[in-house]
Amino acid sequence: MTVIKINAITVPAEHGEEVARRFAARIGAVDSQAGFEGFELLRPTDDRTTWLVVSRWADQETFDAWLASPSFAHGHRGVQPGGAHPGAEGGAHPGAEGGAHPGAEGGAPAGERPLSMTAELWSYEIATAATPQS
Repeated sequence: MTVIKINAITVPAEHGEEVARRFAARIGAVDSQAGFEGFELLRPTDDRTTWLVVSRWADQETFDAWLASPSFAHGHRGVQPGGAHPGAEGGAHPGAEGGAHPGAEGGAPAGERPLSMTAELWSYEIATAATPQS
């Protein structure tokens, strides 16, 4: 059964475009991972500062396998245990404590400072769904 992982990340307004750029730079990094079904980065369209990183996985086991993969480790390099970036002023990394996601801005690309933000992992499964009628 599909599981949905949502990282609700609080992004200061001045960092929004940088977060979008970093996610875009990593798009496709998880596409070949077994069990990966899709990913979206949702930018708020109102005054909120919470962005949603939504990924879908075949099941919890495939998500856990991605967390243990070299691809995940590479995308999250520079993240300290417990989720804080070095120099991130206490901001937790999106993906901290199991809240990983494809396309993550990770531990900041080489030469770039980590962004200060916090994250909260939400985990869901589909209870009811609808598709358009032809």
